[in-house]
This record gives sequence, structure tokens and C-alpha cells, in this order.
Amino acid sequence: MRKKPVRVSRSADKKAKRKQDALEKEKAALQPCDIEWRTDSQQNAWNTLQKNDISFLLGSAGSGKTFLAMAYAINEILSKRRSQIILTRPIVDAGEKLGFLPGSFGEKVNPYMQPLYDTMDTLLGKYNAKREFINKAIVLAPLCYMRGRTFNDAVCIFDEAQNATYMQLKLFLSRFGQNTKMVVTGDLHQSDLPFSPPPLKEVVEKLKGTPHIDIIQFSHADVVRHPIVAAVLKRL
Repeated sequence: MRKKPVRVSRSADKKAKRKQDALEKEKAALQPCDIEWRTDSQQNAWNTLQKNDISFLLGSAGSGKTFLAMAYAINEILSKRRSQIILTRPIVDAGEKLGFLPGSFGEKVNPYMQPLYDTMDTLLGKYNAKREFINKAIVLAPLCYMRGRTFNDAVCIFDEAQNATYMQLKLFLSRFGQNTKMVVTGDLHQSDLPFSPPPLKEVVEKLKGTPHIDIIQFSHADVVRHPIVAAVLKRL
């Protein structure tokens, strides 16, 4: 006895096509960001991020340290090589005491993380599938709650590290886990700590020459924020 051929309705065909189109659209939307280098140092820093487990990006304000760190972390997530972006910064006021900040945990921490969010706005925009995907991968990790944690399958960014104490830097670097990268950014000449030099300098000196750790030093010539920034930094 012959079996009757199974016929797929046109509506089922259309549904399958819509599903396939949606998958292709989502895949296209989550392609890694294209990065345009403005200086040789920036390209060198990008290569360093890819090759090493821990990278220190040091130098003048406006040289692209935070931008490069965030761009690298975002592309690692979009490429699905890692699943988390761990963000931390020292909670230090720049010479002006704001006092107690009311609100939830996020509301207290967000003002300090705003420069990192600004970088995401530039790279991704504010409202789209790619930004939503990255937002889900972001984990805020204030130093005061970091003890005992291990960061696995992540890119960990320690921004403005010139404002961290020696023990805070040691705490962060010792959270290293499996399939993890760490990026530490800072400007040794713009510390808000009440003493000089900042502990970041000592940490960098001690770690020089360690396998899988590298240090990139930007100069005033690498400032890409605005030409006048480089001029100001040379004189102040």
C-alpha cells in the first residue's frame, strides 16, 4: 500500500522562512564591531590584548585606553569566545566629595561606571539588538565585594587603576579564572589618591617581564580625544 506524500502547507513554509530570516538577521546584527586605529600605538595595544592574558594600558587621558579595552571585550562577547564583561573602577572622587549617595546598588555605582557606558554608546549605540546582547553580559564588580570571587570565561576591565591601592590591584589580579582576559587601564599622572606615586606604578614595575603579561605605554602623541587635550596635558 502506497503512503500518501506528506504535504507541507504554504503557511508552514512561510513560518519556517520567517524563522530562518529572523535567525539570519540576528546573526548579522551580532557581528563584531569594526575598529579603526588612529595611531600605531592603538593597533599595537589591540595586538597585545589578543596575545596576552593580562594587559596594562597606560597613558594620557584621551589616548583611547578605555575605548580599546571595551571594544576588545565587546568583540570577545559578540564572537562568543567569552560570556561576561566584568567592569570595576575604584570609587574615588576627583577632588570633590559628594557624600552619601542614596538609591539602589546600581544607582550608587553607575555614576562611577558612566565613562564605560559612554564607550558602549559610541561603539554600539543605545537601543539595538547588539547593545541588548552586550548589556546582558555586563557584570558590575565593585572592589569592596570582590573578595572570594573567581572570574571565569570573561574579559575583566579595571578602569582608572591609578586610583587603586596596592591591595585592590592585587585583589583584582588574583581573581583570574579559566578562559579569562584582564585589562587594566590608568594614567600614572592623573591620580586622585592623596599620595604619589600611585601604587599602580609599583605593580607594573613588579610585573614587567612576567609571561603572558604585557604593558602598553601611550604618549601625548596618541591623544585622539581632541588636539587641544594633548596641548593642555603637555603644559599642565
